[in-house]
Amino acid sequence: MRQYRLGLLALGIISAGQAMAAGQVDSKGFVEDSSLVINTRNAYINRDYKNGNEDRGEWGQAFMGIFNSGFTQGTVGVGVDAFGFYALNLDSDRSRSGAGGVDFFKRDSSGDPAEDLARVGAAVKARISNTVIKYGDQMPQLPVLSYDNSRLLPETYTGTMITSNEIEGLELVAGRFTQQVRKSATGHDSGDLKSINVYGGSYKFTDEFTAAFYASDDEDVLKKQYVNLNYVFALPQDQSLTLDFNGYKTKLDKDFANDNFAGARDNKIWSLAATWAVGIHSFTLAHQRSTGETGYNYGGFRNAGGFGDGGNTIYLANSYWSDFNGKDERSWQVAYGVDLSTLVTPGLSYKTAYVRGYNIDDGTDGGRGEEREIFSQLTYVVQSGPAKDLSIRLRNSFLRVDNDAINYNNEGNETRIFVDYPINVF
Repeated sequence: MRQYRLGLLALGIISAGQAMAAGQVDSKGFVEDSSLVINTRNAYINRDYKNGNEDRGEWGQAFMGIFNSGFTQGTVGVGVDAFGFYALNLDSDRSRSGAGGVDFFKRDSSGDPAEDLARVGAAVKARISNTVIKYGDQMPQLPVLSYDNSRLLPETYTGTMITSNEIEGLELVAGRFTQQVRKSATGHDSGDLKSINVYGGSYKFTDEFTAAFYASDDEDVLKKQYVNLNYVFALPQDQSLTLDFNGYKTKLDKDFANDNFAGARDNKIWSLAATWAVGIHSFTLAHQRSTGETGYNYGGFRNAGGFGDGGNTIYLANSYWSDFNGKDERSWQVAYGVDLSTLVTPGLSYKTAYVRGYNIDDGTDGGRGEEREIFSQLTYVVQSGPAKDLSIRLRNSFLRVDNDAINYNNEGNETRIFVDYPINVF
């Protein structure tokens, strides 16, 4: 049945391509439209856990080369995308590595993290009009399958993706992926993903209003649907009010739920955020609510007890160090952001947030648990000169969890320091 749905969507995309031709006729060529970017990333994460849990932390240097070719000229354009990653372990040993939320360098059978790691991949692509089909190693960014690029090296997936932009304002996607490579892997070490099918799209109804729907079928694990509604109210005197709704509905496979969740299968989670922007300032108020037989499940690697749909597959407002996605959890957020470009120096910005979650059912006989997080992040991006686009990100979280939610989450203090320097070779 899922293959039938994917086939219908693909047929619709192709039909739209026949009805409206554009993009491919403007192709300049395989070489002329190609690009090569080498990003150097120095990343450090330290987690100072409380309640007797061992601290975790890793520090590494990465080099990520990404090549994107243009498309050959003609009715059907073809091209190639490729990447090469290398990472060097600067400070990580068996006593501090191994946290699932860090995962810079995969441990070997003796428990030691890798000294370095390397990975390469490539994909072939073809374009007709404004429809692109790509097969090979990719980094999908969809609400139901979103690769994790928030650590040292990114996750990658192997499979097929069709993306259509034939109608102005409308993007449709359909894809099937059969391998996941974890971010700390060497070579093509697999996360043991069987397969995941994805489809959906987004549409910009007006300049103010956009909506999206996506769905996925993670074989033998779960089915998931996602919806987004976003509306921006333009206000006088350099102001705006943005309302952003995000929601997921997840149902675990019956056998998977029996083996891992005592038969519990269903979850619904949603968030609604209101952001008032005035000049260089922004103020956000958000509410998030999880209901069902489990909390919201996503990410991780199947061979490590995870789900396999990507470490960033949580397009919700209250997701920082904690995701505030426990069973029956409700959470409120207040946040403040400021663009310091005119006050201090161009390219400097700051954000802070406070999130409180409550009503958490962690499976024990105690009361409903609570957690709270104070988040802050300072970001600087060089605006000009030889180091243009170099970015420095300093991030910190204080997470506290009470005794009635201790089986759901760990408390502690987290520090992240990331320095990225993308070099445009051509």
